[in-house]
Amino acid sequence: MSAPQSLFDKIWQRHAVVTRPDGAVLLLVGRHLLHDGSAAAFRFLDERRLPLHDKRHTFGTPDHYVSTAGNDLASIGEAFRRDLVSGMAENARKHGFTHFGLGDPRQGIIHVIGPEQGITLPGITMVCGDSHTSSHGALGALAFGIGASEVAHVLATQTLWQSRKPQSMRINVEGKLGTGVTAKDAILAIIARIGTAGGTGKVIEYAGPVFRDMSIEGRLSVCNMSIEAGARAGMVAPDENTFAYLKGRPYAPQGAMWERAVAFWRTLPSDAGAAFDAEVTLNGNAIEPMATWGTSPEHASAVTGAVPDPAAAPTAERREAIASALNYMGLSPGMRMDEIPINRVFIGSCTNSRIEDLRAAAAVLQGRKAKVQAWAVPGSGLVKRQAEQEGLDKVFRDAGFEWREPGCSMCAGVNGDLVEPGVHCASTSNRNFVGRQGPGARTHLMSPTMAAAAAVTGHITDVRRLMAGEA
Repeated sequence: MSAPQSLFDKIWQRHAVVTRPDGAVLLLVGRHLLHDGSAAAFRFLDERRLPLHDKRHTFGTPDHYVSTAGNDLASIGEAFRRDLVSGMAENARKHGFTHFGLGDPRQGIIHVIGPEQGITLPGITMVCGDSHTSSHGALGALAFGIGASEVAHVLATQTLWQSRKPQSMRINVEGKLGTGVTAKDAILAIIARIGTAGGTGKVIEYAGPVFRDMSIEGRLSVCNMSIEAGARAGMVAPDENTFAYLKGRPYAPQGAMWERAVAFWRTLPSDAGAAFDAEVTLNGNAIEPMATWGTSPEHASAVTGAVPDPAAAPTAERREAIASALNYMGLSPGMRMDEIPINRVFIGSCTNSRIEDLRAAAAVLQGRKAKVQAWAVPGSGLVKRQAEQEGLDKVFRDAGFEWREPGCSMCAGVNGDLVEPGVHCASTSNRNFVGRQGPGARTHLMSPTMAAAAAVTGHITDVRRLMAGEA
């Protein structure tokens, strides 16, 4: 009788083509995702006169360098950005992969359209030249980001060398999330607990009642930020919610193949007794709405908490890190989280730009007005269309938000959508590093509902107060 296996073990074993004596493994790649930063990889193919190995399982969309002020090339201000976007379209024509380009209603952020189109499936391996590829693990895939040279290797061979099999980690969140507490709060609480190095070299499986009860869109937010805990990938075992989400999507199996696929997917969850290299358990009942105060995702606190005092840190290294973060952010030790001013709000990114996110933010904004400049950026053209059919765009506009076109926008700061120096931005994105949203920008990560609350109050605010009608 074989030993119990984890979800990760099962997928890795099925895709390992060759394992060398030194532990290096050649993995078969199930589906390869591309964005508009893939030009160098295609130059590699062209210089060596290599064809794209598997155009059927290669999918791309421009997202990093597009403008969210418009959805055509003319809206892109810089020539080099226009060239990257138009070059991707040319590579799609030349090599024959599926391309959701500008003007296509399906265009959007690659990590939004993958699940949306049914490209992301349980039990497969997925890679993309972007660290937040971990998002796709929410549907039971093994998905991770790769570098530019690795993108070229996958284009040429549909395989990828890994120096060794990663370790595994299971994070259990017991209990139930309270009113006003979201998936984004759960992952920020996890990262605050284990740190940005807590998952280094590991594939994390998220388990327990909180994740079983969580929507697929919530799971996508959690797995998206696995990389912020240092992990190679994040995963949630596929279940009935997964199957219901995927059924009927364009690139998911259809007809008799659907039934066969679901039968296989039911075998994927980790076996009872499966071993993990590390395990962590959190109490979901104790998680509150969260926000970051510093320059790392681990610099997070409950909204009812306070900015830490560097003097209380246990090591000199930690004291220096906290002091440096507070200096950059312009905050004082002991300052209450709800005293932190907010001058700008961004609701979007591959972490929180799906229809569920927009609905939740709109519910907070209904009948209220933003006190600061605020943007809402849907994750795809289809999300934007659905939001408009539901009237969410009117709610955002009535509240004083700009309703933008799909794209990565203000998350990455490489597309002209920037936060000004010294400005505190409530952001639903995934990174708050120094300069991430622009030189001198001060980013506070939080959920869409918390960002909406900050927009209408002008400071970090416990959204539960607004939900209760207190403000």
